[in-house]
Amino acid sequence: MGAMTTRIALADDQALVREGLKLVLRGLGIDIAIEAADGRELVDRLSSTPVDVIVSDVRMPRLTGIEALRELRARGDHTPLILLTTFDDSQVMLEAVEAGAQGFLLKDAAPEDLRDGILNVQCGESLLQPVATDAVRARFAYRETSAPTGNFGEREIAILRLLAGGYSNKEIARSVFLAEGTVKNYVSEILAKLEARDRTQAVLKAITLKVI
Repeated sequence: MGAMTTRIALADDQALVREGLKLVLRGLGIDIAIEAADGRELVDRLSSTPVDVIVSDVRMPRLTGIEALRELRARGDHTPLILLTTFDDSQVMLEAVEAGAQGFLLKDAAPEDLRDGILNVQCGESLLQPVATDAVRARFAYRETSAPTGNFGEREIAILRLLAGGYSNKEIARSVFLAEGTVKNYVSEILAKLEARDRTQAVLKAITLKVI
């Protein structure tokens, strides 16, 4: 029996872009279960058709990708979501992460990078383009009560830096010569210390607090 195919929802207001992404992703083994021309259509169709991952443009009519994301999270839909954009804008990325996005990728990324990103966020990983730390620190001004609940050792800082690079637990394990299960335990401890809900928020908070 073959491996299960990943099913995604694809939203973009440009028909040619959607067609191009569909052809590329299907050729890489990704099934397009939902195709939407704007954020409202995306949200409506997801109410009756579950998918593994959502891939959405940021700028769309009726509802933007971020507005659609907020609406999905508000109704309890936590399907992993990757936002695509044609420009590198730290402000937009930070708004996306605050809204609950697991991934953020430029549209000029290689098709294989998008496929890998889809598969990674499906497995609970994060997908972040490089982000300017000054923009992160300016955006998030955590109060003293939001400081880390414990000190970070050298190994934890090394793992945090690899998380910031978008590495999976398996890749981190190879990099720091630990078992994958041990890395998973380290990540759980890091999330607890930073009081972060997921890896993406942990990275941004670590940058803000100058842990990394």
